Amino acid sequence: MAKWTPKHEAPEPLEGPVVATITGGTILWFVLFLVQLPFYGWFDDHGHLWWLWTCLAGAGLGLIGIWYVRKRDAAIKRARAGGSPATPVTE
Repeated sequence: MAKWTPKHEAPEPLEGPVVATITGGTILWFVLFLVQLPFYGWFDDHGHLWWLWTCLAGAGLGLIGIWYVRKRDAAIKRARAGGSPATPVTE
């Protein structure tokens, strides 16, 4: 079997409004959770309760994602500005 080799260079990764995208998705998950909350009994009766908890998990993971992308965005801006994070001096 022959080894596959790419015929062209891979494109640069797209950088967009990552923080806004993750924040919007997190808000959407939480709104979906709140919209489904009044129907808790129906979901429970029909075995679809996991829909509710999936939305809550999406919102919770989105909060972690917001924290992560904000830190990443700050690190990218620091690197572009030429600054580096403070490193402890050991002797």
